[in-house]
Amino acid sequence: MKAAVFEGIETIRVREVPDPVCDPDGVVVKVRACGLCGSDIRNFHVGLRGGIARQIMGHEFAGTVEQAGARVTRLRIGERIAASPDVSCGECWYCRRGLVNLCLSHRMVGTHWPGAFAQYVHLPGVVLEHGILHRMPEGLSFEAASLSEPASSVLAAQANAGIGLGDTVLVIGDGPVGCLHVEVARARGASRIILAGLSRLGLASRFNPDHLIDAGNTDVVQEVRRITGGLGADVAIVATPVASTQAQGVEAVRKRGRVILFGGLPAANPMTTLNGNLIHYNELSIVGAFSYPAVMHEAALRVIAEGKIDAGKLISQVVPLEGIVEAIRRAEEGKELKVVVDPWL
Repeated sequence: MKAAVFEGIETIRVREVPDPVCDPDGVVVKVRACGLCGSDIRNFHVGLRGGIARQIMGHEFAGTVEQAGARVTRLRIGERIAASPDVSCGECWYCRRGLVNLCLSHRMVGTHWPGAFAQYVHLPGVVLEHGILHRMPEGLSFEAASLSEPASSVLAAQANAGIGLGDTVLVIGDGPVGCLHVEVARARGASRIILAGLSRLGLASRFNPDHLIDAGNTDVVQEVRRITGGLGADVAIVATPVASTQAQGVEAVRKRGRVILFGGLPAANPMTTLNGNLIHYNELSIVGAFSYPAVMHEAALRVIAEGKIDAGKLISQVVPLEGIVEAIRRAEEGKELKVVVDPWL
């Protein structure tokens, strides 16, 4: 089969590799669509977690079950499925309390196992038992279903923050995740959505936020205060990997406001500076948001199928395996929103 193999820092090559072998407890999935994630772009530049030197990346995928092991009863050949990369241990303190996204032995398809930038991907028994995958709703395209993985994180973050009717929500970050936050906040009943960004505002404008702020030419905090009559946003969602935007989130919310730190910072420079007095005197809630439980992946597939998340607006390009490196460059330049890889093109 063909696969795009990460072979080292800023090196991905499309190669013929052996077809995966299906173990008795696993399945082989014919990959029909795999999203290009911000973490794929980061890993392309800095390397894979744990120092893994060579791997097939890609973890936001959908496809059909091509083979099923003799002991597999949950899935049948030909079924259309969408999968998440996260695999928990099922045994640690967090897993026993249902907090599988915080598993102490958290592993991922596309890092610890070969991923879906390939024509086929093997999901071994441990992934089927402790990972996340669901059958696709009828009529949902593979490209749209591949969005269920990033959408799951967005749904979980907003549910945990209690975003709802009447809220003014500030989203900092105009990438695909920021745009997903706009869609989900609107679906949850937010009355006013403000989107601040830099390089992809033209693409992000198709999601029709109530206010669009060019963060390169406008003071985001002052503009949010102006829009809200001096009060500030009820919730700020910081969906960028830039520390300074976390400070903006803290400064842009009202008293008793909530700030969601959705975007992780670079591992080599993870420190941030926040105004402690604002947090203290204004009684702000600052929370992190990482990954999700299986129920959110199932919900994401449903809301995408129902049109509450418009996949057609989010996906800006579909490329073959040979187009991944160029797609990374275009995404970094702000020329693409969400790129999906079709390994059969």
